[in-house]
Amino acid sequence: MQASGYPAAAAHGQASTPVQVSVILPVHDAELWLDECLGSVLQQDFEGSMELSIFNDASKDKSMTIIEKWKEKLEVSGILVVIGGHDSPSPRGVGYSKNQAIAQSSGSYLCFLDSDDVMMPQRVRLQHAAAVRHPTSIIGCQVRREPPNSTERYTRWINQLAPDQLLTQVFTSNGPTVIMPTWFCSRAWFSHVGPFDEGGRGVPEDLLFFHEHLRKGGGLVRVDQILLLYRYHPGAATHSVLETTIWTHRVRFLEEWALPHWATFTIWNAGRQGRRLYRSLTAGSRCKVVAFCDVDENKIKKGFYCYEDSQERPKPRVPVLHFRAAQPPFVICVKLDLTGGAFEDNLRSLNLQEGRDFLHFS
Repeated sequence: MQASGYPAAAAHGQASTPVQVSVILPVHDAELWLDECLGSVLQQDFEGSMELSIFNDASKDKSMTIIEKWKEKLEVSGILVVIGGHDSPSPRGVGYSKNQAIAQSSGSYLCFLDSDDVMMPQRVRLQHAAAVRHPTSIIGCQVRREPPNSTERYTRWINQLAPDQLLTQVFTSNGPTVIMPTWFCSRAWFSHVGPFDEGGRGVPEDLLFFHEHLRKGGGLVRVDQILLLYRYHPGAATHSVLETTIWTHRVRFLEEWALPHWATFTIWNAGRQGRRLYRSLTAGSRCKVVAFCDVDENKIKKGFYCYEDSQERPKPRVPVLHFRAAQPPFVICVKLDLTGGAFEDNLRSLNLQEGRDFLHFS
């Protein structure tokens, strides 16, 4: 598959040796970071065959000049380089660019890299080894955030989730528990799950792929070493996705993936987020909500939440209980790591099992 604009160009002799790993690099106006990013590809200590597949999504800056400069350095070191792209007036988006970069590549494994991030030298080697052991899993890794203090809670969550929480915390507002910039998987598994949604700006293509991956029985594995410098800046593509869009996808996946296993459940948080979740559920899922629970005495004293916008008559009145009087399972709408440990202590005191007795939707 070739993109409109200009054809993919590959290093001479590419077909002679089967490629083990293709680094997938979509690029759009990335001149500020490309030198560091491409330098990190060159520094990989992986001893197998590797190629870099770049797709330039209508960059208007000096990205292509930088790419051409690095192409020779990479090829001299034995890394094959494939470059595709288009020069249309507008970019087609991250999902399209990733799909194109994958289509023009040939490796048995795919290592995803964002143009503003930097790989540690051992990334490809360690994630390839994990992917060989787990052929139907997405392999991630721990990250170092740049700037260091930009998203401290989120970075802790990325790096410290326990192995079972990679599956039980897939409904939170943080998104995929194995974050997209760290993904590594087999081409065969990607082809089974994908491709990425190509809706363009405002579409959470990583979240949609992640959900489809889970639907098809895919696993999640994190290499517990920092293998990526993960950059935070206002221009990052993730900022183009509306919170309401993410919320809708999260609620629908919760209803599809988790709620069918429970006959009834309690929403932990009688405040704004808990009520918002209740209102966002389908009528069938709302009927399963037997109570809200909280620690706020004012909410508990009121005794119930009335869903005023309901078309039902009489309008639903859902009890509000103290959390110790409520019955699991719980869908928890309390933000983690924000209450000085008070919420976490309350939850631990109930001796519940995550996944079976509660899920986080915070």
